[in-house]
Amino acid sequence: MFNCVIPGYMTVSAFLICLVGALVLGILTALVFCFRSEHSGNLPFALVLVPPIVTLVIMMVNGNIGAGLGVAGAFSLIRFRSAPGTARELSGLFTGTAIGLACGMGYVGIAALFFLVVAVTVLALTLLRFGEKSRSYRHLRITIPENLDYDGLFDDVFEKYTVDHNLAKVKTTNMGTLYELSYDIHIKGSDVPKDFIDELRCRNGNLNIVCGRESDKEML
Repeated sequence: MFNCVIPGYMTVSAFLICLVGALVLGILTALVFCFRSEHSGNLPFALVLVPPIVTLVIMMVNGNIGAGLGVAGAFSLIRFRSAPGTARELSGLFTGTAIGLACGMGYVGIAALFFLVVAVTVLALTLLRFGEKSRSYRHLRITIPENLDYDGLFDDVFEKYTVDHNLAKVKTTNMGTLYELSYDIHIKGSDVPKDFIDELRCRNGNLNIVCGRESDKEML
């Protein structure tokens, strides 16, 4: 099962076994790493195609693993021309690359066993929400007029509705006539109470207030 399926020379049957095996494992890898996770729309497409592409690259260098890694590594330069992915996305791409390397060398059984171990681990960590922050952590952005002193302005409101809060950033907007205050907060409970937002609106003159999860912090 763990023997190399490629004999001393490349045959059509061995080529098809390696390529189809890499493609099937790529599809399964995409399903595993996209399970209950937010990801870019093209991630499943990449995870499906990376293993067969790497498999073909390794085959074309006639099993020279050093040259194969050099050629396959050239594809990683594409990452510098695209938006950075999450750690989960990068782990999926590395998994697909490892599967492609194993299949390209003819060890389809080892690639399948490696995928099985990784899949069980990823699914278990996902179901256990391992490493995830509590859903009660939020990022809050409040706009206030320039004539308000923001130091301690909302402390009593935060003490009423949050477990902890921290003023992370202050910046001016609208040609210096407004301040934007960015807070990292830990609210009591999992949902943002309407009364919490209403009390903040009374303090900031009914200007903009945005409250989102930590994962949406860069979009606020």
